[in-house]
Amino acid sequence: MSSQESTNPPVSTPPPVPHLRHRTGKGKTEDTMVPRVVASSPLDGQSLLPLRGVPAGDRGETRVEDDPGGDERGTGNEHTKYITQNGLTMNDSRNGVDHEPEGIEIETSLTEPLLGTTRSSDDDDEGEGDGGLSTFMQEREHRSYPKESSCGIGAQVFLPFLIAGFGTVYAGLVLDHVQHWTVFVQVTELFILVPSLLGLKGNLEMTLASRLSTAANLGIMDDRKKLKEMILGNMALTQCQALIVGFLASAAATLFGWIPDGEFDINHTLLLCASSMVTASLASAGLGAIMVGVILLSRKCKINPDNVATPIAASLGDLITLSLLAWISNLLFKNIGKQHWLAPTIIVVFFLLVPLWAFLACRNDYTRDVFYNGWSPVITAMLISSIGGLVLDIAIRTNEGVAVFSPVINGVGGNIVAVQSSRISTHLHGIGSLGTPDPERIKKCNSPFTVFFGKDMHSRSARVLIMMVIPGQLIFLYYISYMNAGHSSITLRVTIMFVTVSLIQVVFLLQIADWMVYYLWGKKLDPDNFSIPYLTALGDLLGTALLALGFLIVWSLGDRDVDIGD
Repeated sequence: MSSQESTNPPVSTPPPVPHLRHRTGKGKTEDTMVPRVVASSPLDGQSLLPLRGVPAGDRGETRVEDDPGGDERGTGNEHTKYITQNGLTMNDSRNGVDHEPEGIEIETSLTEPLLGTTRSSDDDDEGEGDGGLSTFMQEREHRSYPKESSCGIGAQVFLPFLIAGFGTVYAGLVLDHVQHWTVFVQVTELFILVPSLLGLKGNLEMTLASRLSTAANLGIMDDRKKLKEMILGNMALTQCQALIVGFLASAAATLFGWIPDGEFDINHTLLLCASSMVTASLASAGLGAIMVGVILLSRKCKINPDNVATPIAASLGDLITLSLLAWISNLLFKNIGKQHWLAPTIIVVFFLLVPLWAFLACRNDYTRDVFYNGWSPVITAMLISSIGGLVLDIAIRTNEGVAVFSPVINGVGGNIVAVQSSRISTHLHGIGSLGTPDPERIKKCNSPFTVFFGKDMHSRSARVLIMMVIPGQLIFLYYISYMNAGHSSITLRVTIMFVTVSLIQVVFLLQIADWMVYYLWGKKLDPDNFSIPYLTALGDLLGTALLALGFLIVWSLGDRDVDIGD
């Protein structure tokens, strides 16, 4: 037999089932039969998809490699391919002989999920049967995130958008009412605290909704055991983050409140800290439970959770958080001078809970990576929101009409950009592991024309979201006027100003979101954990500043009825 014939396996011999080789931890190796993945395989393939919330060290990358040393290590007639993943080796040997690649250390458990993207190290392999891995991943991507029409996106998003909008309207009505309470008049730092705590929905609840939405879209939550572990880990994580961020937000509010006046009151500081920590903890627990229910219900109703989860989190988050903050701070304010121990005791008790939540979060496979690496966006976003709170405090002192509109414009902008960010992130996770290039993406930073007038699904969803701003804000303005709320008459100038400011804010945020999500993805940072906090915080700062500027312009144009600034 010639050497050329000896290198080709018999055509009639079907390839054997690949093996999964791993170490048991005692210096021994075991081989386990696993299904061979080809384009026509009925394998679910879920284990090959990226898993949201799994530590970065557990993600890794799957690659298919030809054995370069086959002639030296074997009989010379075998054609071996190794599929390596985090130290796991799947040996696809055409003559049934198993080999372990040289230089690869395999120290992982068989129960570790196979995650990441699949790619061939040789372009020539793409046309072979073994290239079915790539085809399979492409098919799985389309199944995990189906193409949606503009009408389909609008139909799914508009109702949650309205619900979320009315939630922000009621939050604005609450803020407009409580701004006259004695506690808000005496402890003006509460106005600085408001955007920071409302921003927790972007820092915690909306990132939680985004993570769970992607897991639901990829089918990970279909496994009851994984679902339970994911829910418990994420609830513990949000509690830990809420308490830490709540404390830091109160410290920032105290600092920013001290800068202009130069006055410091220890009782006010304790009130801010206790109110912030209790509000953050209770709001996160309630909203987290609601988010889990919404996502599971969306999955059952065959609705894309990315389109509904984040808006609902935002709508309930603003109203619940602001109501809790007003009620708790007012309760503590009434006890100043009577029960000095109350606020310090609350602070100590909630601080003692932090190690418990931290222990549960870092022990959970789905939240360990976020626990160790997800603090920078949360804390940075809190600081940005605190600056927005300082702007709000100054704006309300000069024009009380800002109070009722601030949660509305910031809430709507945050809702829209969170939906877009979550959709882009889910799309990228359907492609492969963190950092995998998007084949549909040509430039790293698209121009505004490409972002809003392109032909891809992200541009389509951006256009749909922008088109909802004008009718949505007009509905919300009419409702505020109908309720005779606020300190500003809804005149034509005020209406034009408010809608214009909202459009500028949303267009800016969508442009930044398109760049930021892909930038974070390229840096192998999960956009679900990093993008939404930054975007919602920027939205709060930009929306409040533009709103204050808009009222200043309306005032300068002569719209000075007795309500504005009253």
